[in-house]
Amino acid sequence: MILISSSEPQSMCYVATANLDGETNLKIRQASLEVAGIIKEGQLVNLDGKIECEEPDRQFNNFVGTLYLRGKSPISVGPDQMLLRGTQLKNTQWIIGVVIYTGFETKLMQNSVKSPLKRSQVEKVTNMQILILLLLLFVISAVSCVGATIWNKMYLENIWYMGISGITPHNHVFDILVFIILYHNLVPISLLLTLETVKFIQAQFINWDEDMHYEQNDLYAMARTSNLNEELGQVKYLFSDKTGTLTCNTMAFKKCTIAGIIYGNHSDNTDDGNENLSRASFCEFNDPKLLENFEDGHPSSEYIKEFLTLLCVCHTVIPERCGNDILYQASSPDEAALVKGAKKLGFVFTTRTPYSVTIEVMTETHTFEILNILEFSSNRKRMSIIVRTPAGHLRLYCKGADTVIYERLSKDSLFVEDTLKHLEIFATEGLRTLCIAYTDLTETEYQDWLQEYKKASAVSQNRIQRLEECYEIIEKEFLLLGATAIEDRLQANVPETISTLLKANIKIWVLTGDKQETAVNIAFSCKLISSTTPRIYLNADSFEAAQQTINHNCGDLGNLLGKENDLALIIDGETLKYALRFEIQKKFLDLALSCRAVLCCRLSPLQKAEIVDLVKKHEEAITLAVGDGANDVGMIRMAHVGVGISGNEGMQATNNSDYSIAQFRYLEKLLLVHGTWNYFRVTKCILYSFYKNVVLYIIGLWFSFVNGFSGQIIFEHWCISLYNVIFTSLPPLTLGIFEKCCSQKSLLEYPQLYTVFQTGEMFNTKVFWIQCINALIHSFILFWFPTKMLEHDMILRHGYTTDYLFLGNFIYSYVVVTVCLKAGLETTSWNRFSHVAIWGSIISWILFFSVYSFFWPIFSVAPEMTGQINMVLSCPHFWMGFLLVPTTCLIQNFFWKLIKNTYKRGLLEEIQELESRKDSILEHSEIFEKRMTAASLAVSFSTQPCEIFFRDDSVDLSAPHGYAFSQTEGAVVTQEELVRAYDTAKMENSRISKRSSDFSEIF
Repeated sequence: MILISSSEPQSMCYVATANLDGETNLKIRQASLEVAGIIKEGQLVNLDGKIECEEPDRQFNNFVGTLYLRGKSPISVGPDQMLLRGTQLKNTQWIIGVVIYTGFETKLMQNSVKSPLKRSQVEKVTNMQILILLLLLFVISAVSCVGATIWNKMYLENIWYMGISGITPHNHVFDILVFIILYHNLVPISLLLTLETVKFIQAQFINWDEDMHYEQNDLYAMARTSNLNEELGQVKYLFSDKTGTLTCNTMAFKKCTIAGIIYGNHSDNTDDGNENLSRASFCEFNDPKLLENFEDGHPSSEYIKEFLTLLCVCHTVIPERCGNDILYQASSPDEAALVKGAKKLGFVFTTRTPYSVTIEVMTETHTFEILNILEFSSNRKRMSIIVRTPAGHLRLYCKGADTVIYERLSKDSLFVEDTLKHLEIFATEGLRTLCIAYTDLTETEYQDWLQEYKKASAVSQNRIQRLEECYEIIEKEFLLLGATAIEDRLQANVPETISTLLKANIKIWVLTGDKQETAVNIAFSCKLISSTTPRIYLNADSFEAAQQTINHNCGDLGNLLGKENDLALIIDGETLKYALRFEIQKKFLDLALSCRAVLCCRLSPLQKAEIVDLVKKHEEAITLAVGDGANDVGMIRMAHVGVGISGNEGMQATNNSDYSIAQFRYLEKLLLVHGTWNYFRVTKCILYSFYKNVVLYIIGLWFSFVNGFSGQIIFEHWCISLYNVIFTSLPPLTLGIFEKCCSQKSLLEYPQLYTVFQTGEMFNTKVFWIQCINALIHSFILFWFPTKMLEHDMILRHGYTTDYLFLGNFIYSYVVVTVCLKAGLETTSWNRFSHVAIWGSIISWILFFSVYSFFWPIFSVAPEMTGQINMVLSCPHFWMGFLLVPTTCLIQNFFWKLIKNTYKRGLLEEIQELESRKDSILEHSEIFEKRMTAASLAVSFSTQPCEIFFRDDSVDLSAPHGYAFSQTEGAVVTQEELVRAYDTAKMENSRISKRSSDFSEIF
């Protein structure tokens, strides 16, 4: 939509737009002055013209259009008149606009991405092995068909006693079909139902987890899909939004230093108890000592007064009356936090007129005349304002980064060293700082500068540069008052969560639409970047410049390129547009992957999705994206796993996510506990399901060598059908639902355990086929051992002789016992469900066998099974084989597990032993510490200092300063025009007059 007019007067029609990119910054929009006077219905009806503009595109900050009105000159329309879809309007009661793009043509929809079909890596591996197993099924069937053909040619004519002479043999197609039906259960169809049941219950465990219950909003974690449960246990790259995800979207004035004295609540740390505080309490400055020093005549009282006065005067905040309260609207959240902090301390900013501001200090009213505003910019890193004080003195107030303030301080300035030490303390605590200073001006000095200022304002070329040069003339000889410390409030336990995830070898990239300085400060606050970490800045305005910078930094890294180093990469959206071009895309990715942390700032929603897609395509690793706003939907959809945070930015992110949580800190348990357990359970369930099917149904192949490849089945039909349904259905379920590699406490205490599962070494093609070969060996033993025991036949009591079904019941019983005991060997954490599943399955077969043998002739079912239970249990060979055959099968697995847990054990086996031997943990503490140290070294970013010689000036090696300012710049509305536009005194009087007229009409 193009803004035509608003409820403000014609020359002051400003609209502040919020949440365009999910951030807290407000953006100023101005209607074109030629049409801003359209405020009545008749004027709107008579409006006649057309708009020509560019085709729909995805660039948020670009728009080119022309408004043609009848009888008027063409009016240029740019991004400063453009309102994006989803905009929240402030500082105006109504607007008149023209809709330009609708539906999928809007810039927001142009930034959307299609939701891809998501399947877990485990599922992809499984599907591929199923295809290979299916191919193997056809090969086995073909081999059996060839065997049948050969056997028939060799023996068919000589077996006259079977009475089949003269019968036409079946064709080969029919024979292959018979064998396919015989072996088709090699592919476990029941696995689909088992996995769906397992994953559904795993999802319910996530939904029911009280540790991820956010009581303040009564929000539980929610698994919106169950297909990706195991994917949570393999995440390697985590892409996170900043505002609303890492932070609470709230600025708080927390501390300050005035005249060399620190003020602020030193004990106010982030903890769970703070969750119950309202957002308003985040802005509280809690230190009564400051007001005591001010009121009791402390030597620093004058400095305190001047300090707080500066906070009330030097800004572009607009006050709005809401009853007896004052609401502050600001394009910079930092400025709003400072003004609110001063208000709490008794210095209240009440009124703004085009040429003055009024403040109340302890019930006394003071009006400052605004003479000039020396605007903030990213290059200047400061903002100044020239005022005439109530006493008639000329004074310049300034606030900005310590680097620019300190180089302009007067030799007479005090508290310089003390303030510098306090700034280092604030930066270490992750707070964002602004230095506060002032200087007094003489009338002559000011008038001389004013002449230069007017000349610079009148030039048509390089006006901004000329103005900044003019500002330099008067911004000097500052007297330092102190510094402020603002907290961009982090969500509870964010630094601890990030530290834990980093120890788990999860790489964290921050993708945000916010400014670069803000993102870097948050990275320091949440401990993603340390104070000693070199920072590579990629800020280029052309493709050539971006290519040159990237090539230089890649060259400086040398052999370290592609290996993780203790570096941080910071890039903005404009540079990323060039970096993602095909020519340098790979080098940019190599540079990014060589850094411990990556911060991408000023990104559009589509750019966030492109970053995720880039890593996803070129790295064989699982990606996870987490965000809370509509601008995060693209990357949430694009990542392997998308997590939405139910915050204050609506439900778009949550509705498009795979899992939703209420706080970023819940990622720790979601990944390290639920993810690890789910991956461990699902892989064991899949491997065991294939194992038990291969064990039973490959026996049909061995039997073919005995029966002449006739297609005869050695087991009774219902026994085959109930194998997966009853007799072996519970063990894979208990493995998939209740199995644990180790306890929750251990997984959270030793996040390095996550790396054991992150690599996918527990489930891959190699592991799958090792399990299948193991099953093949077991099936060989289970068939041929009993067959050889009964090779010479035997006569039972009452003269009965045995048949093939008698052998089949032998083998079937041994198979059930073997696969159930194999489940016991696979079980790490025994519980009541494990016992029920394993022993209950064996008992269920014996009970079924006993009952089924007496069905005939009461029921017309399975006459061949009549009396089989008596025949089998009375045979001494059966009981001998009952002990020897399963033992022979499992003895190799038992010894392999014993060797692995004794001589080849890793970090997981060490912790499992510690958990199993709680009474003797001290005995193993030294060994365990060594193991943990080795694991930490293996997954740490870099234990050695980053000894790299950077030739490019894009690398910042200095200590962080925690500089805070996110003022809007480069807009059509300058900061001076903004403050000159508002007269809140008139607005208040108009409201009073309106209320009076309404009151008169009532009577």
